[in-house]
Amino acid sequence: MDISKNLTIPKMSLSLFFNLTLVSAISYLGIKWLLEQMDPTYRAKTKAREVAGKLLQRFARNGERPLSIRNFNDYEMMIAVHLVHPDDISVQWSDIAGLDDVIKGLRNNVIFPVQHRHLFQDSRLSAAPKGVLLHGPPGCGKTLIAKATAKEAGMNFINLDISTLTDKWYGESQKLAAAVFSLAVKLQPCIIFIDEIDSFLRSRSYSDHESTAMMKTQFMSLWDGLITDSNCTVIIMGATNRPRDLDEAILRRMSLRFNIGLPNMVQRRKILELILRGEPLERDIDFRVLAEMTEGLPGSDLKELCRSAAMYRVRDFVSDEIEAPSTSASAPAEPESLRPISMGDLLYATQHIVSSKLLSAPV
Repeated sequence: MDISKNLTIPKMSLSLFFNLTLVSAISYLGIKWLLEQMDPTYRAKTKAREVAGKLLQRFARNGERPLSIRNFNDYEMMIAVHLVHPDDISVQWSDIAGLDDVIKGLRNNVIFPVQHRHLFQDSRLSAAPKGVLLHGPPGCGKTLIAKATAKEAGMNFINLDISTLTDKWYGESQKLAAAVFSLAVKLQPCIIFIDEIDSFLRSRSYSDHESTAMMKTQFMSLWDGLITDSNCTVIIMGATNRPRDLDEAILRRMSLRFNIGLPNMVQRRKILELILRGEPLERDIDFRVLAEMTEGLPGSDLKELCRSAAMYRVRDFVSDEIEAPSTSASAPAEPESLRPISMGDLLYATQHIVSSKLLSAPV
C-alpha cells in the first residue's frame, strides 16, 4: 500500500474546502453589495445614518443612559435626522409674550408631571397627556410654544417632517411611521412635534390612497400604545390653523388643546416691547399707540413690522452717505453708526403692514 497516495487525499480535501469557502465569501459579499445597490432607499439610509450618528453621539454623552448607534435601525436613523437636543433649542418662555394663560396651562399639565414623575406614580390620571393640540391663526406662536415646552421640560424634540414619512415604495411609509414611535420611546422623555398636522391626519375618506390610509391607521394604533403605557413619557404635539379638518379619532387622542388666537391690545404691547427689547430706541416710543394701530396683526407680522422699522434707519444712513461730499484726506474720519429707531419709523412700518393686510384680505 502506497502511503503517499493516502496523504494526498486530506490535502486535496483541505484545499477544496478552502477554495469553496473563499468562493462562498466572495459570492456573499458580491450579492450583498448588489442588493444594496438595487435598494432604492440605500443612499438615503446611508446618508441618514451618517448624519444621525453624529447627532446621537451628543445624546450618548449628555444622556442618563449611554446610547449606541447599533441599537437603532435604518428607519429610526432616518427619523433621527430631525432630532433636536433640548440644549440646542434657543426659545424659552421669556421669549414669548402675551400667552401667559397658555404657558401656565402647559406648565401645570405637561412640564410639571414630566419633571416630577415620582409624585404621580400612584395615579395615572395625573400623568402628562399623550397628545397636545395647538390651534389658531397662522403666525401666533404655536411652533415657538412647542419648542419652548421641550426646552423648559428638558425633553428631546423630534420636529417631524411629514415628507419623510411619504415614500413611493410600498410598505416603506408604514415602517417609517413605526420608526417615529420606536425612536421616541428609546429617547424618552420626548416630544414629537407635527406642524400643520391637518395636512397629514385630516379626516379619512374613501378617496384616500391605500398607502396613506394604512399609514394613518398604523400611526393611530401606535399612538394608542403610548396612551396605554403609563410609564412612557412621549408626547405628540400638533399645530394647525384648521382644527376642523382633523380626523375625529385624532382629536380624541389630543385631549389637551389650546386655542392660540390673535393677540389683543395688551398682548400686542407686550409682544412689541419684547421684540424691541435691547434695540437702540429713541425716548419718544409710545407702545400703547402702536398696539392700538396694529389691531388684527399676529405676532409674526409684529416682528416683521419692527424689522422694517429697523431697516429704515439703514436706508437713511446709506442715502446720507451717498449724498454727503467726500471729505479730504486730512480730515478725521467720522465714526460710522446708525441712528436709533424712531417713532416715525415704527408708524411708517405700521401703516405699510396694515395696508398690505387690508389689500390681501378677501372682499
